[in-house]
Amino acid sequence: MDLSIISTLAQAGGDPAAYAETAGRAIGLGLGTGLAALGTGIGVGFIFGKTIEAISRQPDLAGDLQGRMFLGFALTEATVFYGFVAGLIAFFV
Repeated sequence: MDLSIISTLAQAGGDPAAYAETAGRAIGLGLGTGLAALGTGIGVGFIFGKTIEAISRQPDLAGDLQGRMFLGFALTEATVFYGFVAGLIAFFV
């Protein structure tokens, strides 16, 4: 089973409605993933900015703050993958 968009369009068999549906799904997948990445980029920038601010105010807590920063980074970055997987599910189901 080939999961590429081209093979999905080829399976539509020349039906314009099937092409439009597949194209709409592809656009939805791209927009959903793009918006998830946009939100994650803002969140990651906020996390790193606030960590730098906190370390500059209290340098003694740098080790504790960096550990929490990377945990927050990992959890925030996971939202892109959740958005991408949700988009793939919506595309192929």
